[in-house]
Amino acid sequence: MSASTNELLQKARKNQIAVPGFNIPYLPMFEPIVQALRDSHSFGLIMVARLEWTKFEAGSLTAVAEEYHRVMDERFTRLHLDHIPVIDEDNLRVDYLPIIRNAIEAGYQSVMIDGSRLPLADNIAATRSVVELAHAAGVAVEGELGAVMGHEDGLTPSYEEIYASGKGFTNPAEAKQFIQRTGVDWLSVAVGSIHGAISKAFKDQKKVQARLNIPHLRSISEIVDIPLVLHGGTGIPKQYILDAVRHGCIKINIGTALRQPYEQTRFRSPGKAQQVVYDTAMTLLRDELNITGSAKIINP
Repeated sequence: MSASTNELLQKARKNQIAVPGFNIPYLPMFEPIVQALRDSHSFGLIMVARLEWTKFEAGSLTAVAEEYHRVMDERFTRLHLDHIPVIDEDNLRVDYLPIIRNAIEAGYQSVMIDGSRLPLADNIAATRSVVELAHAAGVAVEGELGAVMGHEDGLTPSYEEIYASGKGFTNPAEAKQFIQRTGVDWLSVAVGSIHGAISKAFKDQKKVQARLNIPHLRSISEIVDIPLVLHGGTGIPKQYILDAVRHGCIKINIGTALRQPYEQTRFRSPGKAQQVVYDTAMTLLRDELNITGSAKIINP
């Protein structure tokens, strides 16, 4: 029997090995990313968020699962449902429990509930409801506490102002309370990263080079005992990423770095677009995350 996704992330945490989570907004990107993980003997998660079938061309939750099961290699991959928000980037309420239930039935091996736009007590309640549903099926749950910005139209105030003020950063004491009261398996934290823009006005622009407040991350990791997650991993200097992994931030979400090269190429040559996704993924695995061969340790 294969190890659960949570067991694999716990092993990665013990060994301080990054696990990339690759967001897939277009179905043809699946195959080259799985191939890159296979060729580099690296372990990573293949992910889709709700916005990737509502604002891009992932199709549907079911279409993603079908494509994943066509190309998957469980020596190197697992399927994760990313960002299912309670309140989405357009400030609309989302009926999140049926989406997560459908994902579990479709074979997703871990899921994320994003209640980060809610007050703490409401975030805890929403996350707890998903934990109860998912754990009954043996599926791991990721929650989020703190504000990782970027999916909204523009950033106000500027990134530098946000970073300097610590606005939206995850509160360590609240993180401990959140984990204890929800039973969540992994926690996405806000320590300086931002998501890549998805609005038509900004999605093609070069992403802001963010940085991470490592002392703040350390203050969280010292009082929690589960894998932490970094959203918005594209464009952060390598040393920050490696420092974050050493301080418990194991799952590193990556989207923009793969999406933009694919979008720039796909209409000229679908084959070349897939090749650029493969080449970019290989560079990330080998040169940025330093995890070539990680599957031999995480999932022997």
